[in-house]
Amino acid sequence: MTATQSKRLFKWVSLLEGLSFLLLLFIAMPLKYFFEMPQMVSHVGMAHGILFIGYIALALLLIRPMEWNLKQTALIMGCSLIPFGPFYVEKKYL
Repeated sequence: MTATQSKRLFKWVSLLEGLSFLLLLFIAMPLKYFFEMPQMVSHVGMAHGILFIGYIALALLLIRPMEWNLKQTALIMGCSLIPFGPFYVEKKYL
């Protein structure tokens, strides 16, 4: 996979990971705790977990081609833990 393809894939995974995190936090979790519907959390949580792993793996693959330093890499990976963080990464670093 070339650097351009990895970057394009990372953009998609970043977008989907960010959306799945927001869906998990603001729709699935309230359904579980306020309406006793836990099945949404298991489905969205699994998708989010897979996307999170893909986000981190692709970020690691892009360190050299994108010439990110240690601080940038830590920030990019840390943004995966914050709601709306992946959207910031896409705007600032991609």
